[in-house]
Amino acid sequence: MSIYWIEAIDARGAAALASGALVPVQAGQVEMEDAGMRFIVRWVSSLAAKDASRATAEAGTAKGETTVAIPGGPRDPNFNPFLNPDPALTVGPIGDTHVAILNKFPLCERHLVLARREFEEQLLPLAHSDFAALAELMGEAGGIGLYNGGTAAGASQRHKHVQWMPDDVSNASLRLFASGLPADLAEHGVATHPALPMRHCFVRVRCGRGEAAKDVAESLHTGFERACAELGLEAGEDGLLPPFNLLASEGWLLAIPRSREHFEGISMSAVCFGGTLYTRHREQIEAIRAVGPLRALAAVGY
Repeated sequence: MSIYWIEAIDARGAAALASGALVPVQAGQVEMEDAGMRFIVRWVSSLAAKDASRATAEAGTAKGETTVAIPGGPRDPNFNPFLNPDPALTVGPIGDTHVAILNKFPLCERHLVLARREFEEQLLPLAHSDFAALAELMGEAGGIGLYNGGTAAGASQRHKHVQWMPDDVSNASLRLFASGLPADLAEHGVATHPALPMRHCFVRVRCGRGEAAKDVAESLHTGFERACAELGLEAGEDGLLPPFNLLASEGWLLAIPRSREHFEGISMSAVCFGGTLYTRHREQIEAIRAVGPLRALAAVGY
């Protein structure tokens, strides 16, 4: 990625916001501490708008109508927003196999979906090219890579895609776990965090700002394969992996097998394991406060 990418993202975002194609985040938030770590829990009213758009799109599809492409849209097998993405949200091709699309309902500024140009199932094992698309962004701008493997892990589309968010103190990151992980671990060494009460695997990787994109892609792909081996994430007869989340930032890759999508009606996706939890309704914040963020996250894992 060069400065062109940041400029292109911001230019497309400004135009999409002006046209109404982009629905900006409207959020109230509270902070919670759990096991000495800081979590942010947000009530995001734009997620309610996302639900309404899903219902509209599903109704239109049922009637045979053309619907607007919405990244993160409805779980309707006949509706694929990534195969022909909305031009108003499309930033451009990234690498040979992916296209960068603004998330219509962004959880932060510059929130991108990196979708494969050709359809692949979301639960097919992540390929080197998936990490190469992320590496274009992460090698130059840092940030966090996110992946929701399957519906039970919070994925809203079957079409394979990863997501990227920039560095910001209020965005998801793996930095909150740093004090509980070995700082001197060699590349592709594995670790677990003593405060995480669910099955998980941290792998040391190269994914920071300033790293060469080629090196980042290689390190992430190898780290992913190492995490799968450690956790027993193996493809079934259909070639698909079991549900899981993956996050990469701050020199670490984190993989978490998933047992279900919701805790108390709250959809938990990869971003939640980066310290930022999102609810559609304000009262759901209290459900998280009642048990603490770590127990809420553990409830959707193993």
